[in-house]
Amino acid sequence: MKIRKAMVMAAGRGTRMRPLTETIPKPLVRLAGKPLIDHVLDRLAEAGIEEAVVNVYHFADLLEAHLATRRHPRIVISDERAGLLDTGGGTKKALPLLGDEPVLTFNSDSVWVEGLGSNLKALIAAFDAERMDALLMIADAARTIGYVGRGDFTMDPTGLLARRGESTTAPFMFAGVQIVKPALFADGPDGAFSTNLIWDRLIEQGRLYGQRMGGTWMHVGAPDDLAEAEAFLRDL
Repeated sequence: MKIRKAMVMAAGRGTRMRPLTETIPKPLVRLAGKPLIDHVLDRLAEAGIEEAVVNVYHFADLLEAHLATRRHPRIVISDERAGLLDTGGGTKKALPLLGDEPVLTFNSDSVWVEGLGSNLKALIAAFDAERMDALLMIADAARTIGYVGRGDFTMDPTGLLARRGESTTAPFMFAGVQIVKPALFADGPDGAFSTNLIWDRLIEQGRLYGQRMGGTWMHVGAPDDLAEAEAFLRDL
């Protein structure tokens, strides 16, 4: 199926990226000379996405001014200046802008080096609305730049996802990008909530799937992660 719209998560405070985010929003922090959000929007444009809904909060005026210079994809602002809503609440607020068809959601700090072909195009090609309510782009935790953790998910041979157990590690992690049916968020609570709430419901229903990405994913959450990602890109 064709995916026409994306939601870019750009409204966080960027607390872990301080001091860089004391004067600019995290999506405008530069990686390899380019703002993080432009890495995201360029990927979306390459994959044929026509419209990106971008939520704004921290230094919203600066981010809006930057986005006004973009032509592809077309940018629509979802204003969260009144209060942060987290990923789930932010998506719910943006529902009137997103429409009814499945959309891509994309964290504004999710960047990667491609393997063979386009990960976004592969994700779109793999989405099956009959079987899936959400399809997450999944990275191998062991091959991720800047991530030190215990992983997020296990995945069966069909791509069905399950949570990592409390005291265990898991081989896969969410790479910040998914295709999801927007209607799932309509039933979410009022105010701020995490997309994890939606995922947990889908896991119970056997409707949450993963697509393993190629290449190398970079977790750019803090200044040290940024430095590690810069070094990795320089060495390529």
